[in-house]
Amino acid sequence: MSRRPHPLPRLHRWRTNLIQAPLFFVLTIIYGSVALLLSLFDKTGQAQHRVARRWAGAAVWISGSRLTVRGAENLRKHPVAVYAANHTSYMDTPVIFSSLPFQFRILAKKELWQLPFIGWYLNRSGQIPVDSTDAHATLSSLGAGVKALRSGMPLFVFPEGGRTPTGELQPFLSGAAYLAIRAQVPLVPIALNGIYDLLPIHTRHLYPGELTLSAGEPIETKGMTVRQTEELTRQLRAVMEGMLRTETAEDGAPMEEAGAHADI
Repeated sequence: MSRRPHPLPRLHRWRTNLIQAPLFFVLTIIYGSVALLLSLFDKTGQAQHRVARRWAGAAVWISGSRLTVRGAENLRKHPVAVYAANHTSYMDTPVIFSSLPFQFRILAKKELWQLPFIGWYLNRSGQIPVDSTDAHATLSSLGAGVKALRSGMPLFVFPEGGRTPTGELQPFLSGAAYLAIRAQVPLVPIALNGIYDLLPIHTRHLYPGELTLSAGEPIETKGMTVRQTEELTRQLRAVMEGMLRTETAEDGAPMEEAGAHADI
């Protein structure tokens, strides 16, 4: 995963503070309000999801980056699947929503439900909060995800459980594999590249560049049992690691220190 230093960090900070952040804030309020209003009439979630996709596309545009989707055919091979991606940045969510060409539900930390507009949208649009405070609460959250899959709704998961602090792939939790096995649906690996460079965990400023979402070949789970959850989790991580290595090689960019974008 490439991490490039930017030659004009001060310019990026001023641009973010004066233009991009205010625009993002205003658009989030506008689109969030529209989505909440639509939720009063649309019980299927389709209209809300279209609004979310428009918000996501606008967010990527505001960032000044160019997004490329690779392996798009793997996003359409199965009507229901669990989609799993590495978690590199707060900008991962706009990239995901703007790229996946269908309605889906996300599993996310329940703390996000406490945020204005974002939390309201998550609640009204039927997204699934994950409570990791104890094993029983986590199992209950995963049960809601299995129910959604069995009803025909695709799911999206960040198996690392949180953003990477360095840009490197972190250990995986077993939730994505468990969901796919329990529902007997494919597990689709997604590799995000360049989004860490755009908005690293240690900064509030945007550093535009080339963004890539690569969808890998779906991993079949039919016939697997929950006893194979850890095995499938290891397989998912290995596949995703290989995809990221390939993306980095194709970029041809040198690896830099993780702190290249740190604000001073």
